[in-house]
Amino acid sequence: MTGRYHLPAGSAADGPYDLLVTPESAGWGHSGLRTLSLGPGEAHALTTDDCEFLVLPLTGSCTVTVAGRNFELDGRRDVFASVTDFAYLPSESEALISSAQGGLFALPNARTGRGSLPARYGRKEDVPVELRGAGACSRQVNNYCLPGTFDAERLLVCEVLTPGGNWSSYPPHKHDRARPGEESELEEIYYFQIADGKNGFGYQRVHGTEDRPIDVLAEVRSGDAVLIPHGWHGPSVAAPGYDLYYLNVMAGPGQDRAWLICDDPAHGWVRSTWDTQDVDDRLPFGEPS
Repeated sequence: MTGRYHLPAGSAADGPYDLLVTPESAGWGHSGLRTLSLGPGEAHALTTDDCEFLVLPLTGSCTVTVAGRNFELDGRRDVFASVTDFAYLPSESEALISSAQGGLFALPNARTGRGSLPARYGRKEDVPVELRGAGACSRQVNNYCLPGTFDAERLLVCEVLTPGGNWSSYPPHKHDRARPGEESELEEIYYFQIADGKNGFGYQRVHGTEDRPIDVLAEVRSGDAVLIPHGWHGPSVAAPGYDLYYLNVMAGPGQDRAWLICDDPAHGWVRSTWDTQDVDDRLPFGEPS
């Protein structure tokens, strides 16, 4: 099954996009992701149709023009250097993304139909940065667009940065059933970057339940994506010497925008071991926001 859900860099390129994942191409209903490379002075016209979008610089800065407004996004050297400004685009919008110096930009999106929220600018200074886990499970989470951090119709977006040799997205967890107060139904995309983009690598594991099997063990490199329609996902393994980044994009059918997970019962006990360990002193990455 790995081939169906693991998209190596370039294998899902289309037109101007280095990566194009739509609900149709993924075989589900809500989550999508595009990555866009712009050269110095280049611009890209984006029509959001029935989806809401973020414009999230991975490298470089850009200007987003939408609804008669210009949002100047102060980006970053790379994903390990700092958090970044971002922009929110509602459905049924026409936007222009332009970059004087060029860069790489993520465009996470979710199908919403007609939305009620306006286009907005997100300041890097307002992005909550969280250190999770401890010991070899230490990682950093940049919470861009989650319940309680930034309003959206359905879209949920965060970044996870894992020092080389550590495991993140662990214990394995899932969110594929609607159980009020316990678990939400969300489709998820992982998009990866490695600090050494030439040689670096990591691993992503996804396994299913008895009634909904899925079996993925993928070696991931910069520009790869992994689709997670259901099942337990994790660990995300950073090979020693190679810091690992991934962008998480989630959306689902629930009317309440929530991120509720449950741990794989075989491995959930690992969380209790963190109480006696320190957070990895290589964290946080880069400059504080």
